[in-house]
Amino acid sequence: MRKENKYRITIEEIDTEDRCEAKSMNFEIQDREDLFKIVENINRGSGLEPSIATRVGVALRLLGPVMMHNRKHPLFVDFMPYFKNFMQKMKSTVKSNQA
Repeated sequence: MRKENKYRITIEEIDTEDRCEAKSMNFEIQDREDLFKIVENINRGSGLEPSIATRVGVALRLLGPVMMHNRKHPLFVDFMPYFKNFMQKMKSTVKSNQA
């Protein structure tokens, strides 16, 4: 049996000059992949600047499993082939740039 990694994602609004209180949200996820290793690999091999690569890595691990679980849902069915193509290109790019 594969170990699940557990993460807590926290998002905090930081520009609150015109409001009294900053908004925030947090949620927990379980993922079979090591999110930190994925972000590290994308940072090293994608050619993207580090802050962008980090956002891409986190976004892919949040969206990817949801799409796979719901791949026949009308919201995802048309997008799924494009997402799969993007993931294949991302993986090959990262792998070839780390060799």
